[in-house]
Amino acid sequence: MSAPAADKLKVAVPRGALFGETLDLLDAAGIDTAALRGDSRSLIFDLDGLTVVTVRPSDVPTYVEAGAADVGITGKDVLLEQSDRVLYELLDLGYGRCRMVLAGRKGDSRLGESQRRLGMARIATKYPRVTERHFESTGRQVEVIEVKGSVELAPLVGLGDGIVDLVATGRTLEENGLEVREEIVECSARFVANRVAHKLRAAEIDALTARLREASRR
Repeated sequence: MSAPAADKLKVAVPRGALFGETLDLLDAAGIDTAALRGDSRSLIFDLDGLTVVTVRPSDVPTYVEAGAADVGITGKDVLLEQSDRVLYELLDLGYGRCRMVLAGRKGDSRLGESQRRLGMARIATKYPRVTERHFESTGRQVEVIEVKGSVELAPLVGLGDGIVDLVATGRTLEENGLEVREEIVECSARFVANRVAHKLRAAEIDALTARLREASRR
């Protein structure tokens, strides 16, 4: 007999780019995700032993920190940008690998010139906190311009001298005449836990962590 939904471990799963590989991982760990792969508009799914809540990747830390989910999966980029969230990062799941980079227009010296002439570069990004920390760590000042859409457009129309963004293959940068100037950090999908849940439901969370670790190695 399966546990009542209220007693099941709640897992926040990211919609978007990581969704497919996350479901593949759960399947490999012995968790049937067929219900999530259909055309249902539901956001909550009761599986055998788990309740899966599907949310935006950037919302996973919010749900997990607040205890609305006991554990969750999201990208390292999200965790770095929301480094003030009180969470346990339990496991690097290995998929969704990409790099966070500083990029500028090919052959354009504007990034370096702005730094030398004005003492400050203007950088467009979806990751303002990561960007500020990176420039501060290297002793440089930066004016961060936060954008929500296609960040590659910013240096092409003069909104910024460069961008900080995630790169997987580099194709999008190439097609927009941009090139990597600095690599900031490598990112991948991570398994995180609520700190209270990690204590009160340690056996369940440790067991799921072990299953995901084994599945990620296959």
